[in-house]
Amino acid sequence: MRTVSTEPVSTETLSTQTVSTQLESYVAGRWFRGTDDGEPVLDAVTGQEVTRVSSHGLDFAALVAHARDVGGPAVRQLTFHERATLLKELALHLGGFKDDFYALSLRTGATRRDSMVDVDGGIGTLFSFASKGKRELPDDTVVLDGALEPLGRGGTFVGQHLYTSRPGVAVQINAFNFPVWGMLEKLAPAFLAGLPSIVKPGSQTAYVTEAVVRRIIASGILPEGSLQLVCGSAGTLLDELGEQDAVAFTGSAHTAAILREHPAVLHRGVRLGVEADSLNCSILGPDVTVEDPEFDLFVKGVVTEMTVKAGQKCTAIRRVIVPEPLADAVVEAISARLDRITVGDPADERVRMGALASLGQRDEVRKAIEALRTSADIVYGDPAHVDVVGADAERGAFLSPVLLRARPGAAEPHEVEPFGPVATVLTFGTVEEAVDLAARGHGSLVASLATHDPQVARDVARGLAPWHGRLLILDRDDAAESTGHGSPLPMLVHGGPGRAGGGEELGGVRAVLHHMQRTAIQGSPDMLTAVTGRWTTGSRRLLDGVHPFRKSLAELRVGDTIETATRTVTLDDINHFAEFTGDTFYAHTDPEAAAANPFFGGIVAHGYLVVSLAAGLFVDPDPGPVLANFGVDSLRFLTPVKVDDTIRVSLTVKQITPRTSADYGEVRWDATVTNQDDALVATYDVLTLVAKTAHRTDH
Repeated sequence: MRTVSTEPVSTETLSTQTVSTQLESYVAGRWFRGTDDGEPVLDAVTGQEVTRVSSHGLDFAALVAHARDVGGPAVRQLTFHERATLLKELALHLGGFKDDFYALSLRTGATRRDSMVDVDGGIGTLFSFASKGKRELPDDTVVLDGALEPLGRGGTFVGQHLYTSRPGVAVQINAFNFPVWGMLEKLAPAFLAGLPSIVKPGSQTAYVTEAVVRRIIASGILPEGSLQLVCGSAGTLLDELGEQDAVAFTGSAHTAAILREHPAVLHRGVRLGVEADSLNCSILGPDVTVEDPEFDLFVKGVVTEMTVKAGQKCTAIRRVIVPEPLADAVVEAISARLDRITVGDPADERVRMGALASLGQRDEVRKAIEALRTSADIVYGDPAHVDVVGADAERGAFLSPVLLRARPGAAEPHEVEPFGPVATVLTFGTVEEAVDLAARGHGSLVASLATHDPQVARDVARGLAPWHGRLLILDRDDAAESTGHGSPLPMLVHGGPGRAGGGEELGGVRAVLHHMQRTAIQGSPDMLTAVTGRWTTGSRRLLDGVHPFRKSLAELRVGDTIETATRTVTLDDINHFAEFTGDTFYAHTDPEAAAANPFFGGIVAHGYLVVSLAAGLFVDPDPGPVLANFGVDSLRFLTPVKVDDTIRVSLTVKQITPRTSADYGEVRWDATVTNQDDALVATYDVLTLVAKTAHRTDH
């Protein structure tokens, strides 16, 4: 039998097999232990006391002040790329302790597979946001949103939306079921957005969260004050919050309702995001037969969601919606697969499903099953008894997987969420009925559909979309790569409408911008250039006589410009380009047909010929700081170039983005091509890589 050590935790020699007699919070740069005896936290498998938890005596005002005055400024002085670099470094660091976290998670009832979902999922989320921060956000502290908006005819008054970091705090109130992922999936986007985080984990598994935070703090990777931890009650934490602060809550709808009525939310503008109860469903398409691979994929998905984390997932399948003719076959197939699930001590290699998080949680699930039995019958499992491997069935929080089958008109499966290894089978006759059954859950985080019929996929997806935050369409073609019904992904939105809370987390950069303030800035082009750090159309161009391609990244300035000489486009140019490229579209080669075209009115140059000639006008041919052209963005052809028209180019430095991991950076150039009448012929952005310092072969 496993024993519990009472030795204090050291941040240098932390062994996750050892937990202190009372968990500590990390507040204002030091570890704090509650001043009372705390509440006991029991091992989900053995029933033994693991530790105690308390925040009694914690100074919540000092906690929030430290985040605002120390953590926030330290994070906000970093660019998005610098923040992303720290997230990647943190992910690599935590990856070295995964086995320790797995071992500690055994006490929560989690198997190794369960812990991989939690631990690896959390670390993977850090990696994902680090990558997106580098690739999709600028090396700056503000983000432009959308295109420039002309507000006057003369071009001297324009508008631009931009996102800035709030001088506030991100408070996380997390559930017990994902002590690692639950923290890291909220921490990553908040940190990228420039907000310090205060983490309040679910007490039942807070010792896992505390172990991870100890590793983070000991590493020194994140700036001081950017991460603080509260173990125990949230106390008066929300009382300290104001209009620049945000709370992200994961838990029950009951607690969410209490938070929504808190004065800080109602009267002081605290932003509350909620992920609450969710009666997620999986639908078997009416096109599927027992012999189809989609049938087996559907059954496997249901059983996986019933048993991973012992069904203690906000995304787990609670309602199994199947065509009436296949109901018996589905029940039989799910039951057969559940027969192979061994329940017991998650440290035992024979075990496929561990314990629920606590005896209290088991009691809650049993109550939910009794409520479901009002309109459904148990067709597999026994909530009062389970055969357990390697542990005591009563001392540990063990529960058999339970499958129910709803009777016609059942209401309870759409109202009661059993937060454990429980699902209910419901039947439908038409696709419309299936969609209606799903919608009766009043909004969910995720639904899945097993079908190989594109029309079924279209009809069901469009019907389910307003009621769900995410929808998985599963078939034989995507099964090998599918991450499954219940896996939130960093690049996709996690959240759902209605009963699910109405919040949104993850979704890539969306989650970062969600934490920031969007503001419309109005002014002259020069003023907007000054505010945004990006050249704005209509701003002054800087002409100093030095070709910008001769300047290194350190020498370039936003606004540096070259005004080129002119080039006359001849009929010979057009004919040669047509013959050389094979682009013999009639507007370039057939005078009669081109003349009949109301847009052209005669032979015109190829658009890509114009772009090529423009490059010939502005490119400096000698070796220098410009290393490569890696793209063209937003290319638009505005005025056709006719035979013997004359073109010229203005090329202006629009944005400069150094790369922290290389000796070069990216430069975005604004290119405008005009004709002899000063009419715009083409506009686009040229993207180049430029050395940070002058190239040794410069002339």
